[in-house]
Amino acid sequence: MSCLQSWPEPIVRVQSLAESGITAIPELYIKPPSKRPSPPNTNNHRDADLNIPVIDLQDLLSDKRSLRESTMRSISSACREWGFFQVVNHGVSHELMKRARDTWREFFGQPLEVKQGYSNKPNTYEGYGSRLGVEKGAILDWSDYYFLHYMPPQLRNHHKWPALPSSCRRLIEEYSEATVQLCGILMRVLSLNLGLGEDQLLNAFGGEENIGACLRVNFYPKCPQPDLTLGLSEHSDPGGLTLLLPDENVAGLQVRKGENWVTVTPVPNAFIVNVGDQTQVLSNAIYKSVEHRVTVNSVKDRVSLALFYNPRSDLMIEPVKALVTNDRPALYLPMTFDQYRLYIRTKGPCGKAQVESLKSYE
Repeated sequence: MSCLQSWPEPIVRVQSLAESGITAIPELYIKPPSKRPSPPNTNNHRDADLNIPVIDLQDLLSDKRSLRESTMRSISSACREWGFFQVVNHGVSHELMKRARDTWREFFGQPLEVKQGYSNKPNTYEGYGSRLGVEKGAILDWSDYYFLHYMPPQLRNHHKWPALPSSCRRLIEEYSEATVQLCGILMRVLSLNLGLGEDQLLNAFGGEENIGACLRVNFYPKCPQPDLTLGLSEHSDPGGLTLLLPDENVAGLQVRKGENWVTVTPVPNAFIVNVGDQTQVLSNAIYKSVEHRVTVNSVKDRVSLALFYNPRSDLMIEPVKALVTNDRPALYLPMTFDQYRLYIRTKGPCGKAQVESLKSYE
């Protein structure tokens, strides 16, 4: 990532723009008409009541094999048909989830000069940021964020974690540990559902001590023209698995289902889980990452926490050999995660262009 040393233009904090009282958003946030969110009630009416699957995980630990297998089938179906699902009874403390969200909301409420002390750079993204790609003149998203590394342990740099509020650094440790453990459980289920050994996908990521895990906290300020922009443009996640703690008060995540965008209604105390590009590659496209985006709101800001569970950055990722057959040859060329995410960090969110570019046409 050493080639990405600086942002191409001066960084503007979206939260500061929103709080300045503007009634029209600057041109560099206005999406082309085809990329703007649909006006209310114009989506296909058949999808109006759709929501991604909600799966209760408590039976994964049941003594009854039938209950365990039923839960695993539900996860398999969700991965194949949606690429997204919500999980309840997942073992992470509801109080911890609330405290983590509240603490980060408090961070974004700090004076600008405090937050600026953690400003990030594009070579690592760690810290306080307001844009993802480094392409000059790009149309930007209506959001700020905070990005930090948690795994492997040697990448943790507590000095880059916010010192204010005083609870923040302790909560980052506690919350990240709990969510990484949950991701490990889910990866084992995904592996078994593919007919592999339960640790096979995890080992392809480098094993429990070597996986990559990072946290991105998203802040979507109120927007005076939410019909013209997005909080996060359509994309699929470049990593392995994403565990999202959504805002409990206002929806914003939209998932592509066919030609339509489905707005996810968050279930109380649930995490939203989605398959990333690296898992699509490993599974030889049995599981597929799915495009999603985030809309913004004219009256409420939003905070969400995304835990990204990724391969070790220097490991070659390619379809698992047991999933490659004469009828289903390897669909993707091998690439390390470092090589893969360089494209994302250069271009920013851009649908599924990167994972499609990996396809082998031999």
